[in-house]
Amino acid sequence: MATTTVSIAAIRRLAVSTQAYAPRFRRARPDEVEQAIRRLSAVQLDSITAVDRAHRLTLSSRIGTYAEQGLQDLLTSGRVFEYWAHEACLLPIELWPHCRRTMEGGAHWSFHERAMREYGDLVEPVLERIRSEGPLGSRDFEGAGDGTDMWNWKPAKAVLEALWDKGLLAVAGRQSFQRRYDLAERVIPRALLDAPVPDEDETLRTLALLAVRARGALTEPAIREHWRLKGGRARLHHHVLALVDEGLLREVDVDDGGPPFYVDAEVELDGAPAPPVLLCPFDNLLWDRTLLERLFGFRHVIEVYKREHERQYGYYVLPLLAGDRIVGRADLKADRAEGVLHVRRFHPEPGVRGNVVAKLERAAARLARVLGLEEVRHA
Repeated sequence: MATTTVSIAAIRRLAVSTQAYAPRFRRARPDEVEQAIRRLSAVQLDSITAVDRAHRLTLSSRIGTYAEQGLQDLLTSGRVFEYWAHEACLLPIELWPHCRRTMEGGAHWSFHERAMREYGDLVEPVLERIRSEGPLGSRDFEGAGDGTDMWNWKPAKAVLEALWDKGLLAVAGRQSFQRRYDLAERVIPRALLDAPVPDEDETLRTLALLAVRARGALTEPAIREHWRLKGGRARLHHHVLALVDEGLLREVDVDDGGPPFYVDAEVELDGAPAPPVLLCPFDNLLWDRTLLERLFGFRHVIEVYKREHERQYGYYVLPLLAGDRIVGRADLKADRAEGVLHVRRFHPEPGVRGNVVAKLERAAARLARVLGLEEVRHA
């Protein structure tokens, strides 16, 4: 049972401070990239490059600019791995055994199951090529595409992704953001490959604990959303209560009358404000829209997939966080040829007080420096 009641503002400050956004420009080492992925529990990947790749925006907002080759080396050496979590994500390597239940229980996506059925004759040739040639991307399997070549691109790509989904292949780095697949036993540490698959209770409790510690404070539905866990309340809720009983989590009532939050049992129920920072649209703080509205009164809208005339805020919009509030939305475009970060549009949130434009300028200047751009230019 909940024994503490706190303000929603205290929970909001805890959620913000747990993200550990960097207060100033800095340069990070590869081991700091690995530590950040472990601290966040998962970092979402996305291919859009209007400003920068999603994982780079998410990581650099916390640890500063870093060499992408360092991250690729972490993948190649099996210190982090790519798999499905909230979406396709970078994950700490110790989660590999917990993902094996999904890998071995059937494809994560139905179209991967279909690929294995329809193109099963390609499975062994694909594996044999990787076995003999080393890491390969889907473009290495491109054929004539007329249906007469064994390496028709679409079937081969579907088989590659299905084999990755099943854990037979692992991502051994990326080239121009295209996955390079290798045999899992050549990428994932042997101790983790040979480790027994944890039972479902252990996996669910591990994931619940990691999500809460990564995000500071989460409701039970938000824990499920963090990992996109299926099964609803019946599958997870009793595990969350067990973690409370074991003294690892604490249940907290909030003065807004909404559902309780769960926090680490040892955490202080408050937190330091964040510096002005422009958030990746796929940042961990923004993953749960229901939670976001409750904590910040902010309705997160991603309009990149809409037609231009349907957009209210812009193509690639980064929310502006300052202190413990989201104070605006900036539609940005990085022009690397010109060395310019373009602020195409900016919409302050209704009712925001103080000099929000100055906060935008500070955050945009830092982001431009992280991106290696020389200037911020407003439309």
